[in-house]
Formats: sequence, C-alpha cells, structure tokens
Amino acid sequence: MIKLIITDMDGTLLDSEHRIHPEFWEVERKLRDKGIMFSVASGRQYYNLVSNFEQLKGHMMFFAENGSYVVHKDKELYTNTMDREQANEFVKLGREAENCNLVLCGVNSAYAENDDEEFITEVGKYYKRLKVVDDLTKVDDKVLKVTLCNFEGVEENTFPKFEKFQEDFKVAIASRIFIDIMSNTANKGNAIKGVQKELNISPEETMVFGDYLNDLEMMQNAKYSYAMKNAHPEIIKVSNYVTKYDNNENGVVRTIKEMGLVD
Repeated sequence: MIKLIITDMDGTLLDSEHRIHPEFWEVERKLRDKGIMFSVASGRQYYNLVSNFEQLKGHMMFFAENGSYVVHKDKELYTNTMDREQANEFVKLGREAENCNLVLCGVNSAYAENDDEEFITEVGKYYKRLKVVDDLTKVDDKVLKVTLCNFEGVEENTFPKFEKFQEDFKVAIASRIFIDIMSNTANKGNAIKGVQKELNISPEETMVFGDYLNDLEMMQNAKYSYAMKNAHPEIIKVSNYVTKYDNNENGVVRTIKEMGLVD
C-alpha cells in the first residue's frame, strides 16, 4: 500500500504557467482521508512552497531547496548547509561565468546581486523571500545552495564550467536555465531516505513524480517512480514508470487516480 506521495513542482505538478490544476485539492483531501501523505520536493524555496499550499501547510511535508531543507507542520526536520567559504568560492566563479546571474539561497531568504528586471522576475517565481544585496559573500545567513541562472541554457553553456566540482559537491541541472550547487550529500533522494526511516515507510510504499535532473536521486528511492511524459531522457531512463500525460495535462493527479488511490 502506498503511504507517501512526493512530487516535484515545475514541469511536474505545475503546468507551464506555474499553476496547480483545480482538481488537485480534492484529490489531496481524499488521499489524506486514506492516510496517504502528499508532499512536494522542489528546488524552490520553502517560503515559496508554503505560499502555494497555504491551506495545507499543517498537513504537508515540504522538501525545499532540492532536499537541503525539510519542514513538516512548521517544524524544521532537516537542514543540509554548505560551508560558507566554499559557497563564496562558487559565488566568485559564478561572477566570472559568461551570461550568468547568481542566487545565494539561505535558510531565511534568497539573495541576489543583480537587480536586472528579467532576472528578478524569473527567480521571483521560485523565491518568495528574495533580497537584492551589494555582495553575496557578506550575507549573514546559513547557505543551502548557490544557484546559477543562464537564459541561454545551462546544460550546454554553464554546466561544463562547473562539471569538475561534481566529485566534491552536488552540481544539479534543475531546469533549462538553472544549475544548483549544494553540499555533496544534499539531494531530494537523501532527504526522502531520512523521512522514510523516520516515518517507517519503505520505498515500496512510496510514489514519486519528477521531470528533471535534480530529481534523479528521488526517482531511485521509490518503487513507484514516475517520470513525467515531458521528462528529461535521463529521468525517463532511471524511472520505473512514465506517465501517460504531461504536466500540462494534469499528469500527476490523473496518474494517482488511474492507480486507484482515490476515486
């Protein structure tokens, strides 16, 4: 029996306009009535996730910042921070990278040095708390991750410059335009493993949905791992199942219903 469902947000639960399908709310209530916990695991900031699920924050578990910050019922369960000096080095390298903008993601807020309108509008979709500062290396906050944004595409243009750090850090391509750099042990999969152990829930009792490379470890910690129809080829390769519907067709909710978990 499935006891825990965890979904990514962008490209997965949300459509291309970053909207939650209206049918979701009733399906979540029915799952909760059957004792199945619905959770989200995203590269988004915790405060952003809560703003999307304000009416459910007393029930849901939030795996924020790619699993480096986990909160349940307003209680911080898990935090995986970066060494500050290491984070500052990535900030300096990011400043030198061509066509890159930086976000320093802290526990209390996210921070940016560039106030370019296009950049701030884009990152504002994922960070409810975002402050523009003069120098990211002088921010007083615990650092969860450093994010690089390149509107020309990160997989071809930015990732090759940071690929060499993969042995010591988690360098995750989060979308077409974002790369997240975190502690080597920070990922959605490790966070889910910890929660499964804490709640005595097995991978065989877990269902997950994802679409991009920052979902890789998550897909490996659930028997019912569903790559979205619109997922990156690598995610489809490591998943046990592929949805019939993409994120613009309410794929997560429709799959849950087709599995017979709710009417």
